Amino acid sequence: MTANTPATKPRKLPALRFKSGDEVRELRKKLGMNQSEFWSRLSVTQSGGSRYEAGRTIPSPVRLLLHLTYGTDKQAGDLLAWLRNKG
Repeated sequence: MTANTPATKPRKLPALRFKSGDEVRELRKKLGMNQSEFWSRLSVTQSGGSRYEAGRTIPSPVRLLLHLTYGTDKQAGDLLAWLRNKG
């Protein structure tokens, strides 16, 4: 940043689409994917994904990956822009 460039405040984190394991399970079923297919795209094991779907708290990094991978193009783009400008 140069002396003449004003500092920009990072935008607020976009709302993440997936908050619960139930929502993730419903999406996976809607897509017609088994747990191995669905979770392997995120480098999460089938057993780990199963635990999230059963109610275990989904860690923030995994929620971000879910959003980027299975969100709409706009949702993924907004999140990527936020991550790039975060800091």
